[in-house]
Amino acid sequence: MIIEITKQDYDNIESKMRKGIDNLQENLNAIRAGRANPHVLDKITVDYYGSPSPLNAVANIQVPEARMIVLAPWDSSMLKEIEKAIQASDLGITPMSDGKVIRLGFPLLTEERRKDLVKQVKGYSEETKVVIRNVRREYIDKMRASNKKKELTDDSLAEFEDKVQKITDKFIAEVDSVSEKKDKELMEI
Repeated sequence: MIIEITKQDYDNIESKMRKGIDNLQENLNAIRAGRANPHVLDKITVDYYGSPSPLNAVANIQVPEARMIVLAPWDSSMLKEIEKAIQASDLGITPMSDGKVIRLGFPLLTEERRKDLVKQVKGYSEETKVVIRNVRREYIDKMRASNKKKELTDDSLAEFEDKVQKITDKFIAEVDSVSEKKDKELMEI
């Protein structure tokens, strides 16, 4: 029986590759670029009555100035826990508390720190490219196996490989574009 390659197959490939791009975007949002961005707090959790909770679940997060984030806990007894969680994170910012709110001041990044962050961006980009290439390989291997079982013609396989490569190239270019944009953001003073 000959199988048909449908638009759904291509949509599945694009969907899996899109998840890689979305994950990259999430990781890049967590890298601070000298400006106050509440997404840098996304990966920080605090112990809230025995269960780890994200900061935005236990406090109101605001950005009143370009280089300042203010956290106002819903429960004032959480102030110390939030401070500890921020200090234990890799943010590199010391929280300042006045007993009611916590202020996070974002200093200008040093040239050395900027370069480290650019390396981190490159690492995330490479990981995403590997994910995209693995999706390509997974689907091409599946179709090659079908071809060996005579379920798929050689022409259909060649056409499929060509289309999947074009999809892969498109997503790799998007990864480059997203990481290049973040690099520029990090290096601007």
